[in-house]
Amino acid sequence: MKLVKFTKKGIYCIPGKFYLDPWFPVDYAIISHGHADHARWGMKHYLCHHHSKPVLLHRINKDISIESLGYNDPKVINGVRVSFHPAGHIIGSAQIRLEYKGFVVVFTGDYKTTSDDLTIPFEPVKCHEFITESTFGLPIYKWLPEVVLKQQMQNWIAANQANNRTSVFLGYSLGKAQRIMKMLEGVDELFVHRAIHNLNEALNTVAIKLPETKLITADFNKNDIQNKIVILPPSLLGSRLLKRIPNAATAVCSGWMQIRGNRRWKAVDAGFPVSDHADWDGLISAVKATDAEKVYVTHGSQAIFSKYLNEIGIPSAEVKTEYGEEQLNDVETTETANA
Repeated sequence: MKLVKFTKKGIYCIPGKFYLDPWFPVDYAIISHGHADHARWGMKHYLCHHHSKPVLLHRINKDISIESLGYNDPKVINGVRVSFHPAGHIIGSAQIRLEYKGFVVVFTGDYKTTSDDLTIPFEPVKCHEFITESTFGLPIYKWLPEVVLKQQMQNWIAANQANNRTSVFLGYSLGKAQRIMKMLEGVDELFVHRAIHNLNEALNTVAIKLPETKLITADFNKNDIQNKIVILPPSLLGSRLLKRIPNAATAVCSGWMQIRGNRRWKAVDAGFPVSDHADWDGLISAVKATDAEKVYVTHGSQAIFSKYLNEIGIPSAEVKTEYGEEQLNDVETTETANA
């Protein structure tokens, strides 16, 4: 049965007459999560998880036509049973399950199989066809346990404070920033950029409990943040704001920091492999858990990962999409650009 097809506008559900995370304007878009490469402007109607709704309203437009569902709370659209299931990527991220006449397709969006202290953990979903990302689909990528990462980051802060330095972490304003906040909760005061602050405020509207933070403004008092913890979007590396932070020690938080060469990216002081995507083992375990008869591999190392799946007896094919936000040269909102 042909339930979905890959088109120039995005992944299209044929009987349902809707798209999954389309990259061009369509009438009906079902959105996996709030990152800009998956939730784009211009759709006539949006459907997403409850926790993604305030993010889309903030990032796209408060006047968009939008509805939301909880996890495992199905909606039937033109005979297709649609439901969201935890993806573990960021707050509100969801795998999208489609069922039509007993045939099931699952689209993951982006996902992470290891648990953190903030996001609802990934849940495998049985299906006939599985559409998976492969951002870190190489054997070199194997994430450290959350507790180890947390300790490394906290040790770095302690060393900085002993040397009268302010610890500055660089992470995406949506997802990564909130996870960093949670990992560092209780260590010291947390100062965040306005782009992060505004998204925190949006998430607070759906009762997401986030650590307490303080807003770092353009005219901040240097004495207030000396030796404290600051979280900024990556695009502010080299900005005037960062240069004003007293004795700043900078650290990039990204899965790309797993590779030693990337730890020296733009001469930052440290790099922590904090990723909101599945690593190599996570991707393989997720695929196997679905019992899918066919796997479609999207953005990332799709050629290598698809080839490996075929070699171990899981029929797989590459699919070209326009997804892929986990890049070091982060593109943030206009709030970031105006910092």
